[in-house]
Amino acid sequence: MTIANFATTSYDFTPYVAARNWIGGEWQDARDNHGSLDVINPRHGKAMSTVVMSGAADVDAAVAAAKVNLKAWQERPVRERAAVFYKLRELMHRDIESLTWLVSHENGKTYGEAKAEVLKTIECVEYGCSLPNVAAGTQLDVSRGVNCQIDYAPIGVVAGVTPFNFPLMVPLWMLPQAIVGGNAFILKPSEQTPLSTIALAELFAEAGLPDGIFNVVNGGREAVEALCDHPGIGAFAFVGSTRVAKLVYGRAAMSGKRALCLGGAKNHLIVVPDADLEVAAGNIVASFTGCAGQRCMAAANLLAVGDVEHIIDEIKLRAAAIEVGSGIGAINSSESVDRITGYIAAAEAGGADVVVDGRGKAADDGGYWVGPTIIDGVDPDSAAAKEEIFGPVLSIIRVKDLSEALSIENGNPYGNASAVYTTSGDVARTVMGRAEAGMCGVNVGVPVPREPFGFGGWNDSKFGAGNITGWDGFRFWTRVRKITTKWALQKDQNWMS
Repeated sequence: MTIANFATTSYDFTPYVAARNWIGGEWQDARDNHGSLDVINPRHGKAMSTVVMSGAADVDAAVAAAKVNLKAWQERPVRERAAVFYKLRELMHRDIESLTWLVSHENGKTYGEAKAEVLKTIECVEYGCSLPNVAAGTQLDVSRGVNCQIDYAPIGVVAGVTPFNFPLMVPLWMLPQAIVGGNAFILKPSEQTPLSTIALAELFAEAGLPDGIFNVVNGGREAVEALCDHPGIGAFAFVGSTRVAKLVYGRAAMSGKRALCLGGAKNHLIVVPDADLEVAAGNIVASFTGCAGQRCMAAANLLAVGDVEHIIDEIKLRAAAIEVGSGIGAINSSESVDRITGYIAAAEAGGADVVVDGRGKAADDGGYWVGPTIIDGVDPDSAAAKEEIFGPVLSIIRVKDLSEALSIENGNPYGNASAVYTTSGDVARTVMGRAEAGMCGVNVGVPVPREPFGFGGWNDSKFGAGNITGWDGFRFWTRVRKITTKWALQKDQNWMS
């Protein structure tokens, strides 16, 4: 059964089909039915679809379906496996407008932000196309007549759980490396944004991926726990909050799986007096307001070193000029709006100054909104400074020097991203050498590594080894096999030969 593309080309409210499970190349209702949830369009604040809530029986069915064509898939040369992603790339370019509007409607992003997500998704697909050229194992004659070789072998059936904020891109952080690596994949998308996955499943089928090599099981906690526990799944990846990432990492590892789980963040931007005004102001505003601040790479705290009033004044002007609806997208839920505005109110009650206030903003005919918000004079020990707000809120913490700024940054339990705005090579070198973060930027507030470099933080932002994208991602979804061969007895022998 083929589901029609999402047809709208505007922000006008548009309903869509129900999100069901994609198992063995077919859309199916839940076997282990835990009811259904509404899928809310955040811009309008009303349901555009529903999603089935599945459980252990559905994971069992997906694992069984994954095994049907798995051996034949693994026997294909890696170039043939990658060829599916060449076709997928072509189809995604064909459907780029439909995919963009679908992401926008289910997530609440502006059209421009949604299109940027689709384009980045295509870039991830392109890396999958390149894998046959970079994943060749190495080999070396290590002694007379003795050769050692490395081969990357698939794990088998693997699984991933992805978040609401990038419903199309984050699955493609995982899928190219896992599938080109010879695995069958079970995806559990966020129950808040499962609709882009409908389009993805249909595109994979059209691209020629065999039935069962990509499966979708929708649901919540029951489905995630079943994926963690299932003995037929050999590797598990997760992207979401730190609290859940830590729990599922432990649960998956206890069941013997290879696991990599990315959590939350509290990113720090350090600005010093010699920073370029245009570069710093524009980049900082884009960092904390992009995707309504609902991304783990968003700026959260601005550590203002010394006299940087001219830069802060420009940041305030630019942030205040952004209009909700056109310049910034919606918040994913009413509960998130309450959480975000609660942090703002608590900081204000604690003596901080809300110099740009995004509370009470609205666009269209309802929906969930918080405009760009800047809180100045934030106490480094307050909740606004320490906890992940996950909204378009920038907390300014005043510090006397670079050493104090780094002390605050390094005292943060998260370790996702950090950046510095400066024109001094020495300042940049100092921050880059001392920041406790896995992804760092110089005059770049969203320092996302692009392929082949891997995405992943440190400390409480990541549980497990390696990174989830790039070359590290391919190695995560495969096992290294070492092959040592000897074909003839050598006249000149040593202990090895």
